[in-house]
Amino acid sequence: MRLSQFHELMADEFGKAHAEVIIRDFALLELGDQTGATLLARGEDPKHIWLAICRAQQVPKERWSGLDKKAKKQHAE
Repeated sequence: MRLSQFHELMADEFGKAHAEVIIRDFALLELGDQTGATLLARGEDPKHIWLAICRAQQVPKERWSGLDKKAKKQHAE
């Protein structure tokens, strides 16, 4: 997963401002009690961080791959 995709998934799921807070402040117990920001700076795979956040924040599994933006766009038209 690219870093840009990670940030897009975070913003889609939590909203941009809240996603930034989660990345900066939320310690992920399953990844050594480190924040997403620390893990990203250390070169951890963004996908591992994303999945850990999903589990910790109880994001439903059907949203772990992100929003279906095509379906969402079609409904808006």
